[in-house]
Amino acid sequence: MMDRRWLPLNALRAFEAVGRHLSFTAAANALSVSQSAISRHVISLEALLGVQLFERRPQGLALTEAGASLLPVVHKSFDRLVQALNDIVSDGGGKVRTLRVQMPPTFAHQLAVPILRDFRQACPDIIVDIESPHGVSASARDADLSLVYAKPQVNDYVADLLWMVRLTPLCHPDLAHRFKGAELAQFLTENELLHVKLENEPRYVLWDMFVRQSGVGSSGVGSIDVERGLVFDTAILAAQYALSGEGVALLDAHMFAAEIAAGRLVAPYERSLEDGYGYYLQIHPEDLGDPAIALFRSWMIQRFAGAKPAPAAAGKAATRPRLRSVEPG
Repeated sequence: MMDRRWLPLNALRAFEAVGRHLSFTAAANALSVSQSAISRHVISLEALLGVQLFERRPQGLALTEAGASLLPVVHKSFDRLVQALNDIVSDGGGKVRTLRVQMPPTFAHQLAVPILRDFRQACPDIIVDIESPHGVSASARDADLSLVYAKPQVNDYVADLLWMVRLTPLCHPDLAHRFKGAELAQFLTENELLHVKLENEPRYVLWDMFVRQSGVGSSGVGSIDVERGLVFDTAILAAQYALSGEGVALLDAHMFAAEIAAGRLVAPYERSLEDGYGYYLQIHPEDLGDPAIALFRSWMIQRFAGAKPAPAAAGKAATRPRLRSVEPG
């Protein structure tokens, strides 16, 4: 078993640089050492672990499964060391702690600002560094915490469910007014369907599930063509298009509670789809003992406790989902 007294820090630093750049030359330049020194350190680490960390392919280096598992842990550990040292140098006591939090773009756009504002007021000694790379669907190992949009899954992380998504057809109130009294099938047939991409799924999968569950069908004579319409990378883009006055988007009523409460988006029909997805807060088990991470985790769980989205009736402002803490936006 490995003992911290003999941790190969130089070899780990070389491995982290090569893994980050996927190049021995670039890693050597980044660390201002020779390429041969970098290579020797990586070889020694592989020998110590008894596994190969990189595959040398014609198109370049690639991490093996072991390398991909080790790299984010090493990267995160070095980041924390640098952060702690910088905190001590800057204020003499390491009083300010920075948390790295990743979240999907729609969550960041709709909910992040009031959440961060309130958390900073409650915990001024903790700075939250938000990252919102496109298509966050899995927890990032080099982040302290990750908010992910996913189905329930078994992995190496501790996952706390914030809320289950309930998709409701939402549109501009003028559009709903024009079709007041129309059947659902007519409404969907005569308006543009706005799609939100799901990774590894057909573009129309959510609308297909919705019309089938609603009983209007998506195949056969008189069926609704769910494949037509515009496709967006994020729900916020689909919502913005619907806010322009055209199209119907399947959106989460909790995520867009502000627009519903203000009457800028309405639900012409009391139908919704639970597609199995939810928003989860994911943390690596080894970080549960970190006081700052534990504090942010418990704060977020309390923030979203009891969130129950309710669709708005056409022409009326919906009652905003009530949370145990301050409403998210």
